[in-house]
Parts: sequence; structure tokens; C-alpha cells
Amino acid sequence: MPTADCSLFHHGRIMRCLTYLLLLPETLKKSKKLPGRLPACYEVLTLSLSSTKKKEEKTTKMAAELFSAAGLNSTNLATGTTVADAEKAKEAACLANSGGNGNTGGLSGGSAASTPTSQQNINNNNVDPPSWQCSHPTLRERNALMFNNELMADIHFMVGPLGASQKIPAHKYVLAVGSSVFCAMFYGDLAEEESEIHIPDVEPAAFLILLKYLYSDEIDLEADTVLATLYAAKKYIVPALAKACVTFLETSLEAKNACVLLSQSRLFEEPELTQRCWEVIDAQAELALRSEGFCEIDLQTLEIILQRETLNTDEVVVFDAVMNWAAAECKRQGLGPTTHNKREVLGKALFLVRIPTMSVEEFANGAAQSDILTLEETHNVFLWYTAAKKPMLDFPLTPRKGLSPQKCHRFQSSAYRSNQWRYRGRCDSIQFAVDKRIFIAGLGLYGSSGGKAEYAVKIELKRQGVTLAQNRTKFVSDGSSSTFPVWFEHPVQVEQDTFYTVSAVLDGNELSYFGQEGMTEVQCGKVTFQFQCSSDSTNGTGVQGGQIPELVFYA
Repeated sequence: MPTADCSLFHHGRIMRCLTYLLLLPETLKKSKKLPGRLPACYEVLTLSLSSTKKKEEKTTKMAAELFSAAGLNSTNLATGTTVADAEKAKEAACLANSGGNGNTGGLSGGSAASTPTSQQNINNNNVDPPSWQCSHPTLRERNALMFNNELMADIHFMVGPLGASQKIPAHKYVLAVGSSVFCAMFYGDLAEEESEIHIPDVEPAAFLILLKYLYSDEIDLEADTVLATLYAAKKYIVPALAKACVTFLETSLEAKNACVLLSQSRLFEEPELTQRCWEVIDAQAELALRSEGFCEIDLQTLEIILQRETLNTDEVVVFDAVMNWAAAECKRQGLGPTTHNKREVLGKALFLVRIPTMSVEEFANGAAQSDILTLEETHNVFLWYTAAKKPMLDFPLTPRKGLSPQKCHRFQSSAYRSNQWRYRGRCDSIQFAVDKRIFIAGLGLYGSSGGKAEYAVKIELKRQGVTLAQNRTKFVSDGSSSTFPVWFEHPVQVEQDTFYTVSAVLDGNELSYFGQEGMTEVQCGKVTFQFQCSSDSTNGTGVQGGQIPELVFYA
């Protein structure tokens, strides 16, 4: 017989004998009565069930010697790179180390179990292959460990524009399970055969956020990358991540970024986000149009905003915003901010500004001196203001409708007495919460019960002690029990299910009307208000009675 065949033959006999020797004690334990004579090999070894411990030590030693004779070292066993016989020998060694109790399912007593797992770095490339599976018991943990990891990676992406791209490893199966686009890309009829795929239109940071979600269900969104992440989620059809991005944008939506998000929501076809953007732009139009974000929108979004009937601001604010946008667009196109260039980049958008709805003074001090209009256009607008026979104009002639303010009245009746309601610089305050996002525009207050009187007043809106808005102004009451509106400079966004505090400090005629039969809950259209007493109130106002009878808001 050739030498190699002899080696394999003896190797096989050794393995069968070893397996028999190791398993025989367990067979004896389970047998109530052993029939016939014991096998000769068992008699020679004289293994006794009463000396189990000594037997285990001998068996372990014998196994080690046989492994050595067969050329099976511990490194091969640990790495799992040997042939099938080595795997059988590994199982036998595990059985010997476990005390012969048949527990082959763990790594008890083995060196692999005691090897500490390396800490995962940002690329997950410090994982110790022999032990990381043991130290991460769940499928989710093991999958998460493969995120951005070269270990077993079978595809690489070059993400970002040429010259600034980042190489990112991935695993086709994981990506295909989480995205129908990746599934078609890797396993479809026209599957990619390249080992490296270029993605120039996605930011690397956004692509990593997408992959992290596909590997671990974890979503880490940041304000700087959320729009890019939404684009990636839309591109690869990962709706759960896209929805999380939209929710993040809605919660971070405010006047300064509302116009930019409106542009993006239209691009990504997100109607709910678009509606939320319009709510903010309508109610806080002046803040939104004067923000830096307004100058970053595209021309089509600009035209849509200028056509909006419900913008709640003066037309002179709209005109100034359009001029700022035109200057920014000239810069983006590498043009000088000349009058000619501004008209060129604006195109028909200029004629969506409702210039004739300004007052004569506003027009004369603003648009007429801006040089954006021709002499003929300026002349015709002045004639339209003053002449009986008005010329034809290319600008819309009707004012915007704006928003109609709503009022939440919290008292069922009002009254006055000769010794109430007095002020002397003390604070009237109440807390409220709503079940829907609204915009508080101002307060309705009671006036004098002794005839016409003027009041100086300071109103304030707080959330958890932080001042969100305040205003010092004056109002005149006519001696009736009617309420008189006092406005904040800009409407303030109020979130649902959170208590806010409104306060008023009045200075004027000490005797005024006051409310009675106050309600803890008031329904106003689709919005429900809840009221509770405020510790800031030092003049007697509470839920049941006092001042601040109305909250003026947009919804």
C-alpha cells in the first residue's frame, strides 16, 4: 500500500477508535445491564465508572497525543480550516473537555471562550474572528458587527463625487434583504457583476446611515445630513428610514428652514411635510421670507410661494425677500447683482409680487427706488394709486387674504365690581396646552370698567421658564366688556401636549372687567385647549377667573 494511502488508513482507524473510546463510558452509564463479555480494548484500558475523573484526564491526554500524531494542531481546529476528519476530532476534544457529559454545544474550558473580544472601531475591522460570534449572542448584534466591516465583504461602494469619494465595504445579502433596489442590483436579471460600484450622487455620511439601518435597524439622524439621508432612503426604497427622516424634519421645522424644506419636500414628493412647511410659512411669513434659507430655494419654489394667497405678511416684506433672492441667484450663476441681471434671473416671478397692494409710501420708499422696475412701470404704478382712470398693470392688484386669527375664550361670563380688578404692576398669568401644533399670535385682554382708558401692557409667552416671545405695547379700551387684542411681534409656534405660560402686566386704570366661570378645557375648531393655574400669577388670575380671557392663534 502506498505511503499516503497508509497514512490515511491509519488516520481513519485512529479516529474511529478514539470516538469509540470516548463515547463508550456514556453508553455504559445509560445501560442497566451489559450483556456478554466487554470488548477487549475496554478491558485493556480498565476504565472504571467509579473513577470518572481519572478516566477523563487519561482520555484528554490520549486525544491530544492522537491529534498530534495525525498532524492536527490547535490552530487548525480553532480556525476551522481543516478537513472533515479534523472537525470530528474537534468534536471529540470538546466532549473530553466537557467531562464526558455529552455537552458539545458550548466552548466550556476552551481557549476560544476565554479570549476577550476586541472593541469594535468605527470600521468594525478589529473584530477577532475566532471569538466574536460567541460574544454577540443575537443575530441583530452579529449583523450590526458586520456594518462597514471588511470581514466577509463581497461588494464595495465608492460613494461621493469623483475626487472626494469614500470606499465602503458591504455584504450583498444583507443589503438585498433590506432594499428591493439592492436586491435587483445583486440578484436580479441584470445583476451587477462588478466588485466595486460607484455612487457619485449620494453623500458618504448619508450612505453610511442607510447601511447602518439595513444592518442593525438603528437610525442615527443629524440636522446636517438628514436631507441627504432622505435622498438615499428614497433612491434605494427604504420607506422606514425615509419616514424617520420626514419625522425628524417635521420636529425640527421652523421659520428659518421652512422654505428650504418646502423645496425638498416637493422634490421628494412628501405631501405631509409639504403641508407642515406651508403651515409655518403662512403663519410666520415675515420670519420665513427674511431667513437665509429663503434665498437658497429654486426658482419654481419661489414662484409657488409668491402665488400663495395665505401669506400672513405685508407685501413690502415679500418684495424685499424677492430682491434678496435675486441677488443670491446672481451670485450662484456667477453674475453681477445688476438690475438687468436680477430681472433676468427672476423672469416672470417679479410680476407675482403684488406691488399695487402696497401703500403709496411703501412703494415710493421701496420698490420705486430699487431700480428693478422700468421708468414706465414705476410711472404706471403711481398713476394707478392716484388717477381716476387707472392704467393697466402687469402686477396682481388684489391683496393676499392672509390668515384669519382664531380666538379661544376661556370664560363663560365677565363682571366688574367697584373694588376689582386692580393691577398696580402685578402679573396675571395662566398655563395652557393644546392637542395640535398651533401658532400663538397674541392675547385678548379686558379693559377698563370705568369708561375709555389707555393701558400700557407687557405680554409674554414662556415654555418651562424660557421666554419664547414678549412685547410691550399699548391698547385703548372703550369701557365695554369686550376683549382687546394685544399682539406678539411674530406668531410663535406652540407644540402639542406641552404646557406653556402666558402672562400680562398692565399699567393703567386700576378698575377693569374680569372673567368668571372659567373652563379647564375649551374646544376651538379642531384644537382642544387645556388650562391650569400658573405660579407666576401674582394678581389673582387663575382657571376660574381673572384676566387673559382669550388666546389669539393661527391653526
